[in-house]
Amino acid sequence: MARRKLITTVAVTGLLAAAATGCGAADMTKQASPYANAAGAKTVTLSVQSWVGARANAAVAQYLLEHQLGYRVDTVQVDEVPAWDALSQGRVDAILEDWGHPDQEKRYVHDKKTVTDAGPLGVTGHIGWWVPKYFADAHPDVLDWKNLNKYAAQLHTPESGGKGQLLDGSPSYVTNDKALVSNLKLDYQVVFAGSEAAQITQIKQFAKDKKPFLSYWYEPQWLFNEVPLVEVRLPEHTQACDDKGTKDPSTVDCAYPTTPLKKFLNTGFADKGGKAARFLEKFHWTKADQNEVSQMIAEDKLSADEAAKRWVQRHPDEWKAWMP
Repeated sequence: MARRKLITTVAVTGLLAAAATGCGAADMTKQASPYANAAGAKTVTLSVQSWVGARANAAVAQYLLEHQLGYRVDTVQVDEVPAWDALSQGRVDAILEDWGHPDQEKRYVHDKKTVTDAGPLGVTGHIGWWVPKYFADAHPDVLDWKNLNKYAAQLHTPESGGKGQLLDGSPSYVTNDKALVSNLKLDYQVVFAGSEAAQITQIKQFAKDKKPFLSYWYEPQWLFNEVPLVEVRLPEHTQACDDKGTKDPSTVDCAYPTTPLKKFLNTGFADKGGKAARFLEKFHWTKADQNEVSQMIAEDKLSADEAAKRWVQRHPDEWKAWMP
């Protein structure tokens, strides 16, 4: 997940083909709806990242665009940075959850003006390192990064090569974790689960067995409802650290920032996309809303369309405010 996750120095997540899996995105940047950015077409193409929260956004937007506004909606799964290229070129019309990619935003929004800022999603994202509450309760000092090496042996796994394991999700996520481990001189190895879904499976198994673990994780995320996690305090995030990391990501030695998630539209679509563009600009919901839909998709195993339908039925006052 997910700069997605992801961050300002970097940033971070088959949308419905991978329905409940949240698997890493394939490189589909050369694929798009033939109707994307087509003047007068009643079709919208959404870029969808692999983490389930992004899929929840797209599912609800798709359902309302189709059932309330009469559009056909196509979805394309694209990794974070290539999604900006696809958006600029009009191969997709919208990104509904961006975790902060300042280089792309400067290039495409401010310089080329081929992408338009569509405002906040309404959800604030935060990435960090987390341990299960049962481990934090037994060893409260683990919540200070300076004490992590003390627990490296307890957090060792066969995959971590004699060191403590820091569990990450998809290798496609742009994270600071390897830099942090190196720069903070931690006796840990970053181990990739392979996808958000695989990471969730591993976390749930650890929790079932009451085993200790340290994991890269993020909010919003429905899993907090099932596995209580407590964040480890990393060195305070500062603008100086951010600026340094933007120039050289390998230098990052501070915590991830808290990031208000944003939406972006292809500028041609923003100008000529009519009701669909206005609707996406007004689309704005809460962490609780997103987690509700995410949990239905990932845990209850509903199709994205059915999860969206149920959310729409339960929250008419919210989505009616988004109608153009």
